[in-house]
Amino acid sequence: MVSQKKDIRALSKEKLRSFFESIGDKAFRGTQVYDWLWSKGIHNFEDMTNLSKETRAHLNENFVINHIKVDHLQKSSDGTIKNAVKLHDDLVVESVLIPTKKRTTACVSSQVGCSLDCTFCATAKLKRMRNLNPDEIYDQVVAIDRESRLYHDKPLSNIVFMGMGEPLMNYKNVLESIEKITSEEGLGMSPKRITVSTSGVPKMIKKLADDEVKFHLAVSLHSAIQETREQIMPFAKNFTLPDLRESLEYWYSKTNRKITYEYIVWKGINDKWEDIEALVTFCKYVPCKVNIIEYNPIDDGHFQQASSSVVEDYIQALEHDRIPVTVRRSRGKDIDAACGQLANKQ
Repeated sequence: MVSQKKDIRALSKEKLRSFFESIGDKAFRGTQVYDWLWSKGIHNFEDMTNLSKETRAHLNENFVINHIKVDHLQKSSDGTIKNAVKLHDDLVVESVLIPTKKRTTACVSSQVGCSLDCTFCATAKLKRMRNLNPDEIYDQVVAIDRESRLYHDKPLSNIVFMGMGEPLMNYKNVLESIEKITSEEGLGMSPKRITVSTSGVPKMIKKLADDEVKFHLAVSLHSAIQETREQIMPFAKNFTLPDLRESLEYWYSKTNRKITYEYIVWKGINDKWEDIEALVTFCKYVPCKVNIIEYNPIDDGHFQQASSSVVEDYIQALEHDRIPVTVRRSRGKDIDAACGQLANKQ
């Protein structure tokens, strides 16, 4: 049952200060509450121990904290942790903790379902129910940071917006969540440790550049041939490669930061030499690096991981033209689908 009370985290610090003044209290109470909500990540007014019982009761009467709950947690033998995250309205999204020797990365969702129609992605088979609010995105990061400290004995070091949803289709809320994550009044994380991954929405990529964001940008490319990309990602009919190229050139001209291309190689789809040549050519337009991703199947049989020899051909061709390339192995294979191809079992 969704409460009719206002979610207190929808209020800015200034509005919280004004609220306390309006009830005859001191404005600094609003600052104290704001600190509890964001810096300390408290989800219960009763835990705000520097407030009087009367003040806490007043908050309970007027507000709620619509926080997320980790409804189900799966741990992989490789240390990967996947969370089924229940929202206040009982919808479910997923987030993933991916550990390596040097870092721990949170993969977070930005929408319930997805606005786009990538045929290889389990999330795209779900109807988009709604956008996540900034606090719901923030909560995923807080929860994964706690899991990183608990299970891997180190704080969260990186964040990727690569879970459920297209981040640039929830532009305002995603940027507000990043503002909170990077704020000293929030988690104080450097924007250089955050990557927003998009399927490629040219208009919004240009807006990111105009808004002078400080985080990194990744693009799920998967083919640099328009016809092939449309088969993989049908929405690309409206967001063509020439338009995408123009927006990325604009991004680089404004930010001077490299693009990361996420690229899966599938058997019989983009495993020919012409696919490799097209990618190399596309990579020359803007300084970039390529992440070749091992595919995590969604059991429809159509998409199958290409042979290792083809992947090696891609690597050699890219390296020949001095384009940085890495291969990212699929993590958490012994649990349900993980980051970037999340399956939602609501």
